[in-house]
This record gives sequence, C-alpha cells and structure tokens, in this order.
Amino acid sequence: MYSSVNTTWVLVGAALVFFMQAGFAMVETGFTRAKNAGNIIMKNLMDFCIGTPVFWLVGFGIMFGAGNGFFGKLGGIASEANYGNAMLPDGVPFWAFLIFQTVFCATSATIVSGAMAERTKFISYCIYSLLISLVVYPVSGHWIWGGGFISQMGFHDFAGSCAVHMVGGVAALIGAIILGPRIGKYSKSGKSRAIPGHNLTVGALGVFILWFCWFGFNGASTVSMEGDAIVSAGKIFVTTNLAAAVATVTVMLITWIRYKKPDVSMSLNGSLAGLVAITAGCDTVSPTSAAIIGILAGFIVVFGIEFIDKVLKIDDPVGAVGVHGLNGAFGTLAVGLFSDGAGTEWKGLLTGGGFHGFGVQFIGMAITIAWVAVTMTIIFQVIKHTIGLRVSAEEEIAGLDMKEHGLASAYDGFFVQDTMTKAPTPMGTSVKAPVVKHAPSAPAESVPEIPADGVHKLTKVVIITRQNKLDEFMQAMNEIGVTGITITNVMGCGVQKGAPTYYRGVELDMNLRPKVKIEIVVSLVPVQKVIDTAKEVLHTGQIGDGKVFVYDIENVVKIRTGEEGFLALQDTDA
Repeated sequence: MYSSVNTTWVLVGAALVFFMQAGFAMVETGFTRAKNAGNIIMKNLMDFCIGTPVFWLVGFGIMFGAGNGFFGKLGGIASEANYGNAMLPDGVPFWAFLIFQTVFCATSATIVSGAMAERTKFISYCIYSLLISLVVYPVSGHWIWGGGFISQMGFHDFAGSCAVHMVGGVAALIGAIILGPRIGKYSKSGKSRAIPGHNLTVGALGVFILWFCWFGFNGASTVSMEGDAIVSAGKIFVTTNLAAAVATVTVMLITWIRYKKPDVSMSLNGSLAGLVAITAGCDTVSPTSAAIIGILAGFIVVFGIEFIDKVLKIDDPVGAVGVHGLNGAFGTLAVGLFSDGAGTEWKGLLTGGGFHGFGVQFIGMAITIAWVAVTMTIIFQVIKHTIGLRVSAEEEIAGLDMKEHGLASAYDGFFVQDTMTKAPTPMGTSVKAPVVKHAPSAPAESVPEIPADGVHKLTKVVIITRQNKLDEFMQAMNEIGVTGITITNVMGCGVQKGAPTYYRGVELDMNLRPKVKIEIVVSLVPVQKVIDTAKEVLHTGQIGDGKVFVYDIENVVKIRTGEEGFLALQDTDA
C-alpha cells in the first residue's frame, strides 16, 4: 500500500523545507541591525513553533477537510482517522503528508517577519503568526491545493508561488503599511535613507541555505519518485536552479549599471526572486522559459523594491514584498505565459496556447490577493488598536533585543578581529626588522631625564585610522619606545562623509567605515616623534587616512601601586 520511495522523498523534502526557517532567519538577521538580531531569531523560531500545533489542531482541517469549494470541513485534530486518505498522494502515509504541509504553512508565515522587522511588538507578532497559520493560509490553501474552487478552475501552482510566497508577501505588505517605517528611514522631505544591514555574510549564508532547501520545496512537491515523477523531479531541479542563477546575474548587471557597483544585498534578493518566480511553474515550463522567468524576476525585484521604498514610502528592511509578493504574483502569471502543457489543462499564452490559461492564473491570483489583503488588514488593525502593533520610539532606538527580550547583545562576548591582516605585535617587544624606514631628518629630540620628583608633562595622542595599518603602526611605535597603547574598533567618517556608496539603490547620507581608534599616553617619548611616525606610517594619500588628536593629561593613577603622574606610566616590579 505504501511506497517507501515516495514516503522517503516526501519526508526528505519536509526536512529541507523546515530548514528554510534557518535560511529566512539568517537573511533577515543579516539585512537588519545588530541590536535586533535576537528578536529576529525569536520571531522565526516562533513562526514554526506556533504554526505547528495550530496547523495540526485546526489549519489542516480547514485546508484539506472534505468540505466545499470555499472551506474545508473540520473533523478534529489532524489524523487519518478524522480525515481519511482521500487527499493523500499515492503511497504516502498520512503523517508524512501532514508534516510536509506543516512546514509549507510555517514558510508562508515567516516571510512577514522581515518586512516588519525592527519595530514590531513581539507579542503582537506572535498573535499574527498564530492567526495566519490558523485561518488565513489554510483557507486560501484549500482553494488552491485542497480541492477548492480556484483549483477547480484549472489553476496551477505546483509548489507555492501563489499559495505560499505571494500570501506571505501580501501579508508582509499590509503589515509594513499599517506598522509604518522605522525611525529615521525617511527624511522630512520624504527622501529614503539607507539603513544597512549589519552582517551581509550571515545574509548570504541564509540565501545559500534557502537555495539549497528550495530543491526540496519544489522538487519534493512531486510527492513521488516513481514512474514519470522521476523525470519530472530532474526537470524541476534544473528549472529551479536555472531561474535563480539567471535572476542573480540579471540583478548584478542591473545594479552595476544603475549604482556603478554590483549591489551585494540586492543580488542576494535576486537569487530569492528567481526561486520564488519559478516555484509555481517549475514542473510545466522548459529550461529556456525558466531562464526567461529568471531575467524578468531580476528586473521585477530591483525596480519593485525601489518603487516600494522610494515611491510608495513603505519600509521593508529585507525586500520581502519585492521578493515574495511581487515575484510570487509574477510566478503565478508566468505559468499562464510559459506552460508547455505538462501538469496543466492548457498551454501558456507564449507557448502555443490562448488567453484561457493566463486568465485562469490571473483570476486565481487576484482572488488570493484580495483574501489575504482583507483578512490581514483586519488582523493587524485589531492588534494595533488593542494591545498595540509597534514598540515605542524609545524601545525602537534602544533595540528590540534589550527591550523585548532582556538581551544586551546577540553577539555578547565576541570580539571581531577579521579586518586585521594578522595579530598585532605586542607592545614593548622587539621586532627583527623594522617595518618603517624613517627618512633622514633633523637630529632626533633628546629624551629628557626622569625628574626626581616624578613631575613630568603627560600627553595623550589619539589616532583614528584604517584598520589594515594597525600592525605596521604598532611595530613603528615599538621602535620609538612606546610601550602602552589602547585600541578600539570603531565606525566613523570624516568631513567628506565617506565615499559615496549605495545600499539597495539608496545612497548613504553618511557612509560610516570601520576604523581603529588608537590611544597613547606618553611622557618620556616626545609627542612630536609619535605624531611624525604616525604620519609616515599611516599616510597613503587617499581619503580615510585618518586624523591625530593631541590632549593634555592632568594626571594618571596606577591602580595596583597607587603611583601617580609620570611614575604611573613606568613598568615597575613594585
């Protein structure tokens, strides 16, 4: 009765789709600010953990229960005893089908997190997550996949461009509109300001995870690996991968031309846009059509994100609306344009068919959009006017990690040193060969004798400069006798406000760059020698070389011995 091959394939697919939660968490975390990283992780975790029992208790019945064309019949919690096996794929037991559908439900819910990031109350988000998994997704899912009236029209959405991604994208759009933009996102004149994500490396990891898992998302939707399904699965892998790759290249080229540099975050969005756009028709379009879909998805995501941000003034930190909403809609329509007839009752408009298939896809898409837009507007407005949807301005500025979760930092205890070429030379140690060769100059200043009373002028030199010059600088300080130094990783810019750069198509008003702040207190070592050495070592002639600041020090106290002034700076055995 049951097929071990089909069951294994469905369970492997379910595991891959589940792991997409990790991908979404990484993308959303990397594309937002560090002070909200813990909050992002919690929301993605709760999307799955709230959605799982809710879908088991109610959602599955609404989606797959033998009701009518509009609403599935609730027969109790999800079990074969309550719902039978009429909806089950060939050879797949009920429990395998249940977990497969559960992870799809959770995916739709988590899309919204990124668009509402950095300003949403955690409790309010949890309530939203519960309701979309309880009612919103299951009802439209019934229409599309549960034998409802949209599927009866001949509507085709193989793996969820419409049922999963567009549903999540529309919900994200409604949520972002009602929530409003982050503080500082738009100027008084309405100009969009860039708020860069804090870790594009993590964001890129998330995209690679999602791309990998998408082979389960699309491929395992065959729910079979027997007979013709074997061929179909191979084709699905090819079309899925091709659309994503072509979309990424397209976005890279568009941003290279428009922004003068290939935009990293937008290119990552391009990969996801291609994946979303191909999901509905991955089984019914040719590889050539998949490549065309990828090209179009690339244009849609770039100009869509720009339009949403700059024209509509809707703040979507991660581009969820452009990626999932716009390309989910496009992917749905793409079936009506490019279907070769496999898996559908018709061919696409551009592949020998007429307007019928395109019309079916358009009507199904429009109905789904209307359903999600109306229900999510009601849900978010009710939440807004009861417990509140948005955190206070004070909480938003401080960061949701601290205010919502009592978390000082998601990165507490970590020291980032990746910008250094190698470990800096310990101060007070000798080097075999000098790194800096000083040009002949006037006779060196004589080192003053240690005063008997310990009174001597103390001077603090603060240098802000490039991180990659640190090791060379420290070696040079050793050579002139500086033995104490404090170094801090900082962000900053000079009067030029940094070199002009773009983030997701928006020019940064002030481009803060990673720098090091070097603090030295000297007494015996002449101040001018420190300054001259710093100028020689750190000079490149380019903007960003840095600045030297000189301060008088009133006093220094060595805590261990109680010595003050000049003596506090000396290395003693006492």
